Amino acid sequence: MSRFVAFDVETPNRLNDRMSAIGITVIEDGAFTERFYSLVNPETYFDNFNIQLTGISEETVSDAPTFPQVWRHIEPLMSKGLLVAHNAVFDMNVLKKCLRDYRIEWKPYVKYICTVQMGRRILPGMSHSLDILCRNYGICLDHHHADSDSSACAEILLRYLESGADVRQFIRTCSFNK
Repeated sequence: MSRFVAFDVETPNRLNDRMSAIGITVIEDGAFTERFYSLVNPETYFDNFNIQLTGISEETVSDAPTFPQVWRHIEPLMSKGLLVAHNAVFDMNVLKKCLRDYRIEWKPYVKYICTVQMGRRILPGMSHSLDILCRNYGICLDHHHADSDSSACAEILLRYLESGADVRQFIRTCSFNK
């Protein structure tokens, strides 16, 4: 694999079926080549917990594009390369639910890797929360900001690759069939 697409989403409420922000960091041949960040109007309510966690509220996203509008820009990025996320099951499920709810067809299956799962094998016996890993590796992090989180995930992946990790054993498949 030579192209990785690290992404992170923030959500407006506990349902985790819509996103209020997305950050994408593309790695090609070991270097950052593209970045994308956007607030997303989830067209739903916000929980106070999520507002406190992310700093994103209904007012913050009132003029932001909706998911279908953002998808037109990010689909080419997301479609080329292996998706990567920290705690990937969460981000993959939010993406899957957004595509489903907006009736957007994409690939039936998508390959991805999770840097939490990688870390548990590569660095056993320590916490694999994003902030602790960033502190361990000296990576700058503005936690729960999708752009910073996707960039940090990409940096962690590069550290794992530099240590000799073989991503092939960590590849999983997410079904996007209905």
